[in-house]
Amino acid sequence: MDFTLDEEQKEIRDWVRTFVRKEIIPLEPEVLRRERAGQPGLPKDELKALQDKAKQAGFFGVLTPQEYGGMGLGAMMTALIEAELGRSFVPFRFGGYADNILFHGNEEQKQRYLMPTISGERVSCFAITEPGAGSDAKAIRTTAVRDGDEWVINGEKTFITQGNEADFVMVFAVTDKEKGADGGVTCFLVDRDMGWKSEPIPTMGQWGPAALVFDNVRVPHENILGEEGKGFHLAMQWIGQGRYLLPARALGSVERLVEMAIEQAKNRVTFGQPIAEYQAIQWMIADSAVEIEALRWLVLHAAWLVDQKQDSRQAQSIAKLYGGIKANEIVDRVLQIHGGMGYTRELPIERWYRELRLLRIYEGTDEIQRRTIARNLLKGHAHVRGTLG
Repeated sequence: MDFTLDEEQKEIRDWVRTFVRKEIIPLEPEVLRRERAGQPGLPKDELKALQDKAKQAGFFGVLTPQEYGGMGLGAMMTALIEAELGRSFVPFRFGGYADNILFHGNEEQKQRYLMPTISGERVSCFAITEPGAGSDAKAIRTTAVRDGDEWVINGEKTFITQGNEADFVMVFAVTDKEKGADGGVTCFLVDRDMGWKSEPIPTMGQWGPAALVFDNVRVPHENILGEEGKGFHLAMQWIGQGRYLLPARALGSVERLVEMAIEQAKNRVTFGQPIAEYQAIQWMIADSAVEIEALRWLVLHAAWLVDQKQDSRQAQSIAKLYGGIKANEIVDRVLQIHGGMGYTRELPIERWYRELRLLRIYEGTDEIQRRTIARNLLKGHAHVRGTLG
């Protein structure tokens, strides 16, 4: 495999790198100030203004197929873009994105849900997690009961990203208790005005998930996404769509953090010399550099497999597990190198400390990744020799 970038790929990466440096990083002090005051760090109007500026330069719908107005970039290029965006904690994302499973909608659903989501007119959320069904998605209890041409949905979902902002939800409910996940779970497209409610869930970080409540919410039969009973397959497709993108973004974060640590080590003087002269500091920086390089190759390898249309599940689980663990270890070292100032909210380090902790939980906990990796090895679906055989 050759990870050498061609000229077009370099131009895309460099444009994003420049955009982050000139447009996003300068916002960090104000974003921190707002967050300390309990306000949104990047209000919707400012996010849209940034997205519009990027769109004018052709950056719209990075992963969205070209036939739907997007750039249709491959996985590896998308991973590189995520890494560049990860160099700032400002919650920016390019416009023109829609959940991958929305492309399974029929033509009428695409016009009502997919296209307005890509254009930014509508906001969606994905709801499968429940208070008693997190890592074990097969344990969902939300039900949908057929009543003529409608389905009546009852249940609760939790930790739903964009659940407070969304005007429609892709919700997964049990439609056949006997079959369960094996043909008895269905995905429904449910508009907020059909009756579901959301409530914010406070967290230690800036991620603001929601609890969703469905109390006899009536949904037309025509709002089934995909096929009745085939919802669990769609859910797994959504969850596995780009697990490598999470450690990719973390990669950019730890690169920036270690750069900050190097600068601090050079300038902070104790006992008459910069702390960079102390072996303890040197080893923290060296270990971090090695782990960053390893993470970079794990992420690129997983993305490369996606582009090659090969089975990437093992590689994505490895990248996510390693990325989550090492990103947390690295940010802890960087905070330590900064001493008391690293612990304050004047610098972004403690902000990243809280944010990166989430990487070990959402979209598959460390424990689930380990289970997946070990199971694939034990069942012979993967080998410790990896891609080279």
